[in-house]
Amino acid sequence: MKRRQFIQGAGAATVAAGTLVSGKAMAAPEYKWKMVTTWPKNFPGLGTGANHLADMIKQMTNGRIEVKVYGAGELVGALEIFDAVSRGTAEMGHGAAYYWKGKSTAAQFFSAVPFGLTAQEMNGWLYHGGGMELWQEVYDQFGLVAGAAGNTGVQMGGWFNKEINSVEDLKGLKMRIPGLGGEVLKRAGGTPVLLPGGEIFPSLQSGAIDATEWVGPYNDLAFGLHKAAKYYYYPGWHEPGTTLECFINKEAFEALPDDLQAIVRAALRVANQDMLAESMVKNNRALEQLVSEHGVELRNFPEDVMRKLREISDEVVAEEAQKDAITKKVYDSFVAYRAQVEKWTAVAEQAYINGRSLS
Repeated sequence: MKRRQFIQGAGAATVAAGTLVSGKAMAAPEYKWKMVTTWPKNFPGLGTGANHLADMIKQMTNGRIEVKVYGAGELVGALEIFDAVSRGTAEMGHGAAYYWKGKSTAAQFFSAVPFGLTAQEMNGWLYHGGGMELWQEVYDQFGLVAGAAGNTGVQMGGWFNKEINSVEDLKGLKMRIPGLGGEVLKRAGGTPVLLPGGEIFPSLQSGAIDATEWVGPYNDLAFGLHKAAKYYYYPGWHEPGTTLECFINKEAFEALPDDLQAIVRAALRVANQDMLAESMVKNNRALEQLVSEHGVELRNFPEDVMRKLREISDEVVAEEAQKDAITKKVYDSFVAYRAQVEKWTAVAEQAYINGRSLS
């Protein structure tokens, strides 16, 4: 009887302790931060990825850090978040590094390079190939802590209101396409246009632009881009493994104790992996829906178009690298790593996928 009472008492104490912990799981926040994003509020995948990161930081710090997320235009404009975090208006920003090429040419390499790295290859460079250290060196001059916080995987080539059958069809094309991909399109005779996400659909629908890239089927379906363009091209030569970022005001970050700094960095890495996994699942489902339910015409870029874009891309990226010393430093690291990892990818993932496709 005493043994039973002891066990029951121990069990009750455990339950009570669990209730106490869960009831007080979130302590009063010691740090209240703001996160500004380039994405529309709660936008599937990208905006919700920012929300998920904020929630993780709160949970992982037991409520010691509370992050309030602001969508594009709520606190500052979509393309104003870099400056807002740099000057301390907000502690965190969630976006993509190629938006800041006007601040630093080198920033583009930490988001997407045409014919560059896949998501898996990109993470290898960032975390174990010296990329993250270079990213921090670039952002140091702006008082920011750099961090990868998501990846879309290989993107789609974009939505077009006319067929692309040759390189000639790119001439005069007004297309929403950021970063180095936009420079490649310009060299091919097109006109790149930089627009935040919220302005893409009305611009495509009105004819202000002829084509647009955004992300992939999941995000593109959420924007309803299939209602404004007929042809959906692949692959996303311009963004083969786009890394999204969460940058942090350096002064605010360094004010955190060491344990919270480590937790925030860990949360970024979890968010980076989680978005890629979500994209893999939801892009597959959304593509099937676009084709089968909405009658979207799925097209592969012709080989001669891809070959020409690759040729131009190599020229553009090499020229960008000559603009300043830090960009050259980043470029040299990126290109050396790509040359090395391409060999392994060819005999690993690429060879396996080719074999799996045999019938």
